[in-house]
Amino acid sequence: MKILFVIDTYQTNNNGTSISAQRFASELRKRGHEVRILTSGETTEEIYGVHTARIPIFQGLIEKHGFQFAAREREVVTEAVKWADVVHCFMPFALESYAKRIADELGKPTTAAFHIQPENLTSSVNLGKVSWITNTLYWGFRRLIYNRFTHVHTPSQFMANEIIKRGYTANIHVISNGIQDDFVWTKRPKQPKFEGKILIMMVGRLSVEKRQDVLIDAVRYSKYADKIQVILAGKGPKYEDYVELGKDLKNPPIFAYYNREELINTLAQCDLYVHASDMESEAISCIEAFATGLVPIIANSELSATPQFAIDGRSLFRAGSPKDLARSIDYWLDHPKEREQMERQYAAAADKYRINNSIDQFEKMLETAIEEYSSAQLQLA
Repeated sequence: MKILFVIDTYQTNNNGTSISAQRFASELRKRGHEVRILTSGETTEEIYGVHTARIPIFQGLIEKHGFQFAAREREVVTEAVKWADVVHCFMPFALESYAKRIADELGKPTTAAFHIQPENLTSSVNLGKVSWITNTLYWGFRRLIYNRFTHVHTPSQFMANEIIKRGYTANIHVISNGIQDDFVWTKRPKQPKFEGKILIMMVGRLSVEKRQDVLIDAVRYSKYADKIQVILAGKGPKYEDYVELGKDLKNPPIFAYYNREELINTLAQCDLYVHASDMESEAISCIEAFATGLVPIIANSELSATPQFAIDGRSLFRAGSPKDLARSIDYWLDHPKEREQMERQYAAAADKYRINNSIDQFEKMLETAIEEYSSAQLQLA
């Protein structure tokens, strides 16, 4: 197949949707498919580049999140869509809506993905829990783009349920974003600088809804506070706030950004993984962590898909509560034999989220969309 991905921001490593698109493109190419990308940025052999669309007032905040909106450029969009056998839209914004319109004009089958949880957008302006605003965004996404598609991919059953109950009418395909095969049970000796310390890691954009602040504050309530070293992997607008918040800890948090090899090496030295986010459509970083053999402690938020990964209640804490997170941390540190047993169980549980399984399902969705579209065209003829 010739597959066109349409996504506002593609060439970044600080955006879960972009990273997922990169991985899917790579894996699909390995299977012999041609994949090209319609996105903001420069044009290359595999990328149809359009200009960035600047958003007055909010542009600075958008850039802090490592994101940029793409402009609608008819000539480029038309060229990209003409090339494709099927067009897959990752986001619910202007570029994707326009690409859908051009695809319909040119007679090209299309699919879409629901990766952008509206709560993530509203949280960036501190309105993440204002339900009427969130519901308005769900309504707008449904009306402007998603109900124009027959097939929509969501990364979790949680997100599928969220859009179904809001009247989305497409066929919903629950397909994990998938983890790569090098995330397997791995234990390595701690670097000298970490000897004698308890390493607790969280991976994710440093933003309001990810709630790294809950982990930093939880250390203060732990009886192991003097030994705990928190590692926060990610970038984002809350960096300076979190540096300030954690500066009085015995071991101030380490802020870092890792490539895949470095991430695996660091996870392999850690004792626990925490995912404190209030809002998630899946959280691949959590799966990667427990695939390497770390017991996760996950915020039990009703706005997050991540609690689905907890094997039992010991890996859940009350969302937004540093004290309850500290209780969970202390429990696992007090019971190393239980932790070791559960490490193996979590590593095994990660196997169903392997990227190859996801690509199998994604291919079937695209093939179905093409077949149905071809059949409909024949009937019209």
